[in-house]
Amino acid sequence: MFSSGNVTLYVSEMDRAVRFYSETLGIKLTYLFGDNWASVELGKGLTIGLHPASAQMPAGRKGSMTIGLELSGSIHEAVKTLEAKGVKFHGPINEGKSGSFAGFEDPDGNVLYLAQLNWTHVRQGQGEYQAV
Repeated sequence: MFSSGNVTLYVSEMDRAVRFYSETLGIKLTYLFGDNWASVELGKGLTIGLHPASAQMPAGRKGSMTIGLELSGSIHEAVKTLEAKGVKFHGPINEGKSGSFAGFEDPDGNVLYLAQLNWTHVRQGQGEYQAV
């Protein structure tokens, strides 16, 4: 029935949002339609759509959603790389049984997090989680 999907973020400045996701985070910019729409995509099928905000759909509503970016390497190295590009993290890396996590925000205040999963623990759950 479904062939794919995306998460749409409403942003206050398209150029700034496109630069943050494609240049700062290094996510592949796959489509740009002027100031009306942009898509960035990572492996395993996550597409993030960037759309101008409006009065009905304002940018950066805190707490209503988060986007997790699963890492293929070290979370410590990823944090160091992104901090060097100006990304401010919410605090130290949170290390738990299921993995290590570090939260941050995009320029509009949308919440994202990095995840370095502990596959030994994750595989104890039900179903098949798609590994990187």
